[in-house]
Amino acid sequence: MESGPRTPPRFSATFDAHVLAEIRRAAATGIYDIRGAGAKRKLPHFDDLLFLGASISRYPLEGYRERCSTDVLLGTRFAKRPIALKIPITIAGMSFGSLSAQAKEALGRGASIAGTSTTTGDGGMTNEERTHSQTLVYQVLPSRYGMNPDDLRRADAIEVVIGQGAKPGGGGMLLGQKVSERVAAMRKLPAGIDQRSASRHPDWTGPDDLQIKIEELREITDWQKPVYVKVGASRPYYDTALAVKAGADVVVIDGMQGGTAATQDVFIENVGIPTLAAIRPAVRALEELGMHRKVQLIISGGVRSGADVAKALALGADAVSIGTAALVALGDNDPALEADYQALGTTAGAYDDWHEGRDPAGITTQDPALAARLDPVLAGRRLANYLAVMTLEAQTIARACGKSHLHTLEPEDLVALTIEAAAMAGVKLAGTDWIPGRGAI
Repeated sequence: MESGPRTPPRFSATFDAHVLAEIRRAAATGIYDIRGAGAKRKLPHFDDLLFLGASISRYPLEGYRERCSTDVLLGTRFAKRPIALKIPITIAGMSFGSLSAQAKEALGRGASIAGTSTTTGDGGMTNEERTHSQTLVYQVLPSRYGMNPDDLRRADAIEVVIGQGAKPGGGGMLLGQKVSERVAAMRKLPAGIDQRSASRHPDWTGPDDLQIKIEELREITDWQKPVYVKVGASRPYYDTALAVKAGADVVVIDGMQGGTAATQDVFIENVGIPTLAAIRPAVRALEELGMHRKVQLIISGGVRSGADVAKALALGADAVSIGTAALVALGDNDPALEADYQALGTTAGAYDDWHEGRDPAGITTQDPALAARLDPVLAGRRLANYLAVMTLEAQTIARACGKSHLHTLEPEDLVALTIEAAAMAGVKLAGTDWIPGRGAI
C-alpha cells in the first residue's frame, strides 16, 4: 500500500547546516575557527531606520542651489591643533601586517583626495602611509608594537585603543604567515611566528591610569595633537563617561559589526553590542556631562553608505569611521577574481580568511607577488570616488530634511521600522508616537 507524499526533510532551527558543519570541523581539528571581517549574524542596524523628509511642516533645501556643509573639526577640547576634515567619514585603524604596504598607501591616497584622515593600526607607522596621508591618526595599542615617540610627533592625532568592536575585551592576532621580515622588524618580533597582542594595556588597570597615559602622550607631543580613545561597544554609556573624565578629546565607539583582520569566530558573533545600540548611550553620557559636541564622537562598525553616515550623525555622532567598506572600495572580494577565490574554497563576497595571507586582491597579505597586484594609485582613486559618493548621498538626505549642515540632522528626523531598532536608537516607531522603553509621548 502506497503512502502519501513524504514531508521534505528539515534542518533543526538550533542545529542548522552551519552549526552541524562547525561541530564536525571542531571535532576533527580540535581548534577554534579564526577568520576576519565582522559579525555575519543579522542584527538591528541602520537599515532599520528611515528619514522623515521635509514637506509642509519642514522646508527642504534645493539641492543644486543651497549649500549643505560636511566639514568637521575633531579635537577641540584640549589640543592646540585640532583636525579639520572636509567630510565626516574617516578611515579606521588597520595595521601594516594585517594589510599590505600597497593597501596602506592606497588608503592614505584615497583619504587625502577626499580631505579626510586615515589611521595606522597596530604595529607602527609606515613611510608609505605617512607620505601619502594628509592627515594621519597614530594608534597606541596594548601591544605597543612599533610605537616610538618620533612617530607620535609625526602623526596628526593619537588614538588610544582600549578595544575593538569585533572583539571587545580581546587582543589582536597576526599569524606567522603574515609576519614578514619587514613586519617583524617594525614590531621587534621573530619573523614567521604568530603574534598575539595583549587584551589590555600593560601600564594601567583602570580609568585613573588612562588619565595618566593621556597626559603623558600630551606632554610627548607638546599638547599639539588631539587624543582619541577608542572602545569596542559593550558598555558605551560608562566607557564614554570615563574616557571624557580621563581627558579624551574624541571618543570612538566601534560596534560589533566592525571588522577585524583575525580573531575567533565565536568572539566576532557573540561579544559586544550592535552599532545601532551604542550610539544613543554614548551621546547621553556626553550630554549629561555637558560635553556633547565639545568632545567629538566617532561611530564605526558596519557603515556602508551615505545613508548610514547621515543616520549616525542624526543620532548624535560627529563623524563615522569605515574599515571593511574601505577595503571593498580598494578591490577586496572583487568578482573579477572569482577564479582565485574559488581556488581558495570560497567565493567573491564571502572571502574572510584574511589571516591566512593569501588574499588574491593583494590587500590583506604580505606575499610580495600577491601584494604587487594592487595598484595603490588606482585603488586610492577608487576609495576617493567611494567617499565622494557617500558624502553626496548624506548631503542629499540632509537637504531633503531641510538641513544646511550634516550636523544639524537630529533624532527627530528619524523613525524606526522595528521595535528593536526604535528602542536601541531612541527614535519613534514609524507610524506611532512610541519610543519603546519610554512609554507613550
